[in-house]
Amino acid sequence: MSSSSTALRDLQRDLENKANDLSKLQKDIAKSHQVRKKYTIQLGENELVLKELDLLNEDANVYKLIGPVLVKQDLAEANANVRKRIEYISAELKRLDSSLQDLEEKQHSKREAILKVQQRIQSLQAGKAKA
Repeated sequence: MSSSSTALRDLQRDLENKANDLSKLQKDIAKSHQVRKKYTIQLGENELVLKELDLLNEDANVYKLIGPVLVKQDLAEANANVRKRIEYISAELKRLDSSLQDLEEKQHSKREAILKVQQRIQSLQAGKAKA
């Protein structure tokens, strides 16, 4: 009797730990989704800037905001900077996507582990009820 109650207590503690791990994973996933959303918005803005720069003539004036000051910038340099930014943001999005996929796989396996522990607890409790 005491061995089954000890086993039950251990399983409940295990279940609690797994639930805490799952909760932490879910917070990490939510945080990663927020960061991904921010990068997606930045990517869209930079692609829009690139389209606008492509519409300009070679001799057009381009200004870059540095702090409170607008500084004149070469069109080719502005184009190159925006392209580099798009490249960087795209790489970050790819990295985030693979990280998110990994986190979601971990979340899935944690849920399965929790289900197994819950089933073991239920079977132990059912065995106790019969005794």
